Amino acid sequence: MIQVSRKDSRESTENLLRRFSRKVQQSGIVTAVKRGQYFEKTQSKRDRRVRAILRQQQKNAKAKRMKLGQR
Repeated sequence: MIQVSRKDSRESTENLLRRFSRKVQQSGIVTAVKRGQYFEKTQSKRDRRVRAILRQQQKNAKAKRMKLGQR
């Protein structure tokens, strides 16, 4: 469980909530819960991993092209 305490007595509730939200998002709790919401077959998990790898490769290739000045 993620806990956030006030840094000092004058810290606003908005800042406290913002820090909590950031920690929750960085921990990946929400995405894990959403992913486990529905049953997923083993094959589709494998396919999802392959697609994620392909996405990362395409992203890296695009970044390399941008670095070289190509579109």
